[in-house]
Amino acid sequence: MADSTPPAPPSRRYRQAVFFKSAPSMAECPDAPGVEVAFAGRSNAGKSSAINTLTGQKRLARTSKTPGRTQLINFFTLTDGQYLVDLPGYGYAKVSQTVKNEWQRHLQGYLEQRQQLQALVLVMDVRHPLQDFDRAMLGFAEAASLPVHILLTKADKLSRGAAGNTLLAVRKETARSRSPVTVQLFSSLNNQGVDELASQLDTWLPPTTAQ
Repeated sequence: MADSTPPAPPSRRYRQAVFFKSAPSMAECPDAPGVEVAFAGRSNAGKSSAINTLTGQKRLARTSKTPGRTQLINFFTLTDGQYLVDLPGYGYAKVSQTVKNEWQRHLQGYLEQRQQLQALVLVMDVRHPLQDFDRAMLGFAEAASLPVHILLTKADKLSRGAAGNTLLAVRKETARSRSPVTVQLFSSLNNQGVDELASQLDTWLPPTTAQ
């Protein structure tokens, strides 16, 4: 008799994520072999909230009412040899332009030189997609031949039609990239798109038999 138990949601295993390490620069990132997927985005795009929603943990990734407080490269262990990485937010932090430039230099170096990096999740507010920073990150990823998954967050802030139109417009513009780019809608408020994000992550961080 076939097993009638429904399969577990793909997002369930991401609830196992635990904090591993914070690194102020690429030189201090973990050097152990493994694979990782990084999350990047402007400081007000909802990046940390997206990670917390994916993992079902309200305080795993640091969130704040003051944008730009994530100034470190934060690593979260998913399982042995697999990591989620929260990259520094960019855009609205109340710091000098020199510091912002230093952050961007580290981000570019991480994306283009980090051997363990498999892919990038680029987080954008659905109401303000493809800002200058987003385009720069897409360029860095393309130079490094990294696949990108764009997460259009705060989808609950728009009507279904308006959000769908933005989704189509971003897909159309990014279709010209030489590296694979996928796009989806997401909302941390109502958990929209969590399983879709988890399924995409599974293609880069394959589940092990023990998960």
